[in-house]
Amino acid sequence: MEFLLILFLIFLGFFAGSLNEKIHYRKIAEEEMKGRCLPLVSFQKEILYGKRVEEAKLLSGSVVVSLDYFKRILAGINNIFGGRVSAYETLLDRGRREAVIRLKRDAAGFDAVINLRIDTAILGGKVGCIEVLAHGTAVKYASNAGG
Repeated sequence: MEFLLILFLIFLGFFAGSLNEKIHYRKIAEEEMKGRCLPLVSFQKEILYGKRVEEAKLLSGSVVVSLDYFKRILAGINNIFGGRVSAYETLLDRGRREAVIRLKRDAAGFDAVINLRIDTAILGGKVGCIEVLAHGTAVKYASNAGG
């Protein structure tokens, strides 16, 4: 009986975690569509060439994302045998995309974000929790700028 309960809880964790991840990805896709017109670049020269900057502001977007217990168990088993750990790949993907969305939300009213950088940090050791920080300089061009 206890074995069935444990098995039920594992399957419940799997389905709840998968559903939560799908919902998060759907929300990320919707938010990315809203902010797709704002250029984000990791350089500054070409996008600023011949344009006068009226305003510049350092912006950042941060998110903390964690794995569900089921994926932690699978990742732990995968670590024993080696190979690609897809649970962590999706965790990093969701974190990066969400951090960029939050940065774009703060960049409303600016024309571009230059020198975009994305940093990650592991929180809590082996808990399966990461922080992703996207930061860059938001610029607004002068209204009479050419090019």
